[in-house]
Amino acid sequence: MDSYDFILIGAGHNSLVCAAYLLKAGYKVLLLEKNSIPGGAATTEPLLPDVVSGFKFNPCAIDHLFIHLGPVVRELELEKYGLEYLFCDPVVFCPHPDGKYFLGHRSVEKTCAEIARYSPRDAEKYAEFNDFWQRVIGMLTPMFNAPPKSVVDMAGNYDIAKLKDMFSLMGSADKTLDFIRSMFTSPMDIIDEYFDSEFLKAPLARLAAELSTPPSQKNMAVGSIMMCLRHNPGMARPKGGTGALTEALVCCVKDLGGEIRTDQQVKSVLVDNGRAEGVQLTSGQEYRAKVGVVSSLDAQRLFLHLVDPSDVDAADPKLRDRVARRITNHNEAILKIDCALSEAPRFVNHNHRDEYLIGSVLIADSVAQVELAHTDPNIGRIPLEDPSMYAAVPSMRDPSLAPEGQHTLWIEYFVPYQIAGAEGTGLKGTGWTEELKNQVADRVLDKLAEYAPNVKSSVLARRIESPPELEERIGVLKGNYYHLDMTFDQMMFFRPLPELANYKTPIENLYLTGAGTHPGGSISGLPGRNAARVILQSQRPITQAISDAGDTIKSAAQSLFRVTE
Repeated sequence: MDSYDFILIGAGHNSLVCAAYLLKAGYKVLLLEKNSIPGGAATTEPLLPDVVSGFKFNPCAIDHLFIHLGPVVRELELEKYGLEYLFCDPVVFCPHPDGKYFLGHRSVEKTCAEIARYSPRDAEKYAEFNDFWQRVIGMLTPMFNAPPKSVVDMAGNYDIAKLKDMFSLMGSADKTLDFIRSMFTSPMDIIDEYFDSEFLKAPLARLAAELSTPPSQKNMAVGSIMMCLRHNPGMARPKGGTGALTEALVCCVKDLGGEIRTDQQVKSVLVDNGRAEGVQLTSGQEYRAKVGVVSSLDAQRLFLHLVDPSDVDAADPKLRDRVARRITNHNEAILKIDCALSEAPRFVNHNHRDEYLIGSVLIADSVAQVELAHTDPNIGRIPLEDPSMYAAVPSMRDPSLAPEGQHTLWIEYFVPYQIAGAEGTGLKGTGWTEELKNQVADRVLDKLAEYAPNVKSSVLARRIESPPELEERIGVLKGNYYHLDMTFDQMMFFRPLPELANYKTPIENLYLTGAGTHPGGSISGLPGRNAARVILQSQRPITQAISDAGDTIKSAAQSLFRVTE
């Protein structure tokens, strides 16, 4: 029977990050991945090799924002393993039905100049809008980069600039209360407060809704940072596709002595006397962990499917019921469309330039359209009457993804996981069938063709993945690639539950990481880094405390030198 210090369930990017930090600390680590390649939602694959050749697709994640708010790339020296980020500029293009369009650049000044062509007032307010959210980002970043229950770790991440951001938002009592009120409102409340023009409000609402909630969702005003992050730190994609990040992490893990075994699906976590001892695969193979087991699966899959109920109950009699009922997942999921194109889409009525396609392409005709795109799925309805979508032409920024002169098209379209009135039919009883997903894809492409008429005739091949297929492929409940909702009640020290929020569980030496833990879904690596920090503090409290103190002093010194230069 093979034995390791740590066994990690899953080899997504957060699990790989966690493994790398554990390996750097001197532990022997094994990652077990159910799929034939590591990466989870962070892969780049041919997808259609029997139909077209030379095309590489990102079947899930594409635009990397949050990873640039943390030190993972630098600390793990991922550039040494071939990782190269290509920043996008422009970052957003959104055509409007009346011929206007929103073009967002990485530069705030250039973005304001674009807005001023239609509304000088909104251009001026956009600068204020971005300034506010940049200060919020500065205040939140130290929290993202620390375990959610560790005030000491968070405090150590604040430098002088971030402290200034915090105090600028929360100075006097009235100012603090006003800031708190703003955060408890919805993205739409904030957007309406700043802007008048629909051509600007609609794409901002669409980006805010990328956290998978309607723009009218109260307590989700923080979704408004999604556009501002595209200015600073910027929106980038790994050269070669999202999978290039995974490839660099895999090389890093192996270079540090870690093992990754694919096609190894974990059936259960082995628990003895309240302590996680290892795992058993569906094949019957067992692996033992001397120190601990780390699961990158969400808490519901772990505690309701992989751990024996008697072992969970022995650790906490209320946990199974709380995990099953207290953690919430809405009905909104993703229909993913990937196409191989003979030529790039041409937005003929919107001053088309190929450079507009370097970043994200949004079809967001109005705020009402965006709202329905996110509320209809929650009641089981496919919003087909007037589709809104998030699209990209990744090969425009990175030509290595397609043969010369040809392109790839990436479309994310929100749909229900469970279709109302279709219970018990289709894949996994969700109502989704091959015929239906193709009909929906046809309608989505029809809508895109209203703006870029050549898009349909240029499709050489396409691949459509319905929510239950996504669920099956990467192992996420209800096709939710965030693992669980990113609403305020399930963030920070609430994610996934208060008693599980610090990556530890009631079962000794069983830990959590992944998108279902703080700071949540997206490509950041921070759940993996933060989990490793907690694990190392648990195993080597004195050594790790000294190391953490050194990091804090180093950060403070760097901040001081930056200020005094």
